[in-house]
Amino acid sequence: MRIKLVGIVAPSARLDPVVAQQVRLIAGDMENGPHLLVHPQCHLSDGHFAGDDEARERAFLDIANDPHFDAVWFARGGYGSCRIAERVLDQLNDYARQKIYLGYSDAGFLLAGLYAKGCHVAHGPMPADLVREGGDAAVQRALDWLNTADAITLEPSLVPGVKTVAFNMVVLSHLLGTPLEPDLADHVLMLEEVSEHLYAIDRLMFHLTSQPAIRRVAGIRLGRVSDIPPNDPEFGHTPEEIVRDWCRRSGIAYLGRADIGHDAANKIVPFGGISGATRH
Repeated sequence: MRIKLVGIVAPSARLDPVVAQQVRLIAGDMENGPHLLVHPQCHLSDGHFAGDDEARERAFLDIANDPHFDAVWFARGGYGSCRIAERVLDQLNDYARQKIYLGYSDAGFLLAGLYAKGCHVAHGPMPADLVREGGDAAVQRALDWLNTADAITLEPSLVPGVKTVAFNMVVLSHLLGTPLEPDLADHVLMLEEVSEHLYAIDRLMFHLTSQPAIRRVAGIRLGRVSDIPPNDPEFGHTPEEIVRDWCRRSGIAYLGRADIGHDAANKIVPFGGISGATRH
């Protein structure tokens, strides 16, 4: 199925209208590229959020349940999608289950719940990434994947037949044990994080690798851990050393690095593996 119409919604924080227009221009310059429709809700403001919970819920369902849209692209991260996730997931129709959903960071709450319901989801760049250094490339990568499922857009360690998922560490830690939690048994789990102290990374890995559900994964790959705040005294271990240690303690295979993170180089990880990139 060729992706012709992509709806952009903001289940978390607000998207700058200028950024939205620039993303539309990038899509418009593509030959046979997808048409983008930015839901007006993306530009609402209610404190931290892109509109109140009800507005964000309605916008998501407007796009997800509309048969004219082929994909839902989450505008940005921040915080807020967990506040609406369980309610919107209970209202999905058959059209919503056929779509592709793309995002990362806070959108991971929705990606997890959607994946648990059998939807086609992927961890990858969002429109708001345009403001990052090199953000044009990140947005173009997402559009190329939505348009043609181009293999060059994918995280390079993906292997046919190997189930894979990717999450922000904090988001995954917070959704475990909730109705949003998918079955991750036999999946390669890719993890990334941003703006957390190294001691917090260590604490997150303790919590994640202590979970019976996570101990059933096929292994863990570590993406980038960026913008680490200074610690006094120094923690004394790198992010990779931390992840290796907790994998060893918990009996989970450490599989190496992953090319994902809160940056413009963030590659795309279809949940379920690269078979998830197939257009149905």
